[in-house]
Amino acid sequence: MNLVKKIFSVLAMSILLLVAPFAGQADASTKATNISKTATSLTGIKYRYGGTTRAGFDCSGYVGYVFKQNGLKVARTSRAMYASGRSVNKSNLRSGDLVFFDITGRGVSHVGIYIGDGKFAHASASKGVRVDRINDPYYWAKRYIGAKRVAGV
Repeated sequence: MNLVKKIFSVLAMSILLLVAPFAGQADASTKATNISKTATSLTGIKYRYGGTTRAGFDCSGYVGYVFKQNGLKVARTSRAMYASGRSVNKSNLRSGDLVFFDITGRGVSHVGIYIGDGKFAHASASKGVRVDRINDPYYWAKRYIGAKRVAGV
């Protein structure tokens, strides 16, 4: 009987060791999907300088709001967000990654949330919360600086 318990224990541990590394990936995938859903659900909300609520968002206030709704905290400004997280190549972007742009000519000045399929959601000063193509050759592609992956996404 003791041998059966040992075999069962070894088998159970083997299964656990095989499955455990993938558990966090499933959580992150679900979190990223929820972030994308939250981000796009806010489309149409007007822009408000310094805004961090549904009454109006600036770009970093919008990102902070979306992440907070999904149990994550990010820095308040786009520059501070860019200084944190793990760098991601544009070719490896995943939903939930933060994407950064230079729209002023002075470095990081705009942030959005990559939602997949070459698109990102953001709070535009001229059009409010919207979705655009990250590789738009007339505007966003020229201003793209980089991307970061936030812990927990």
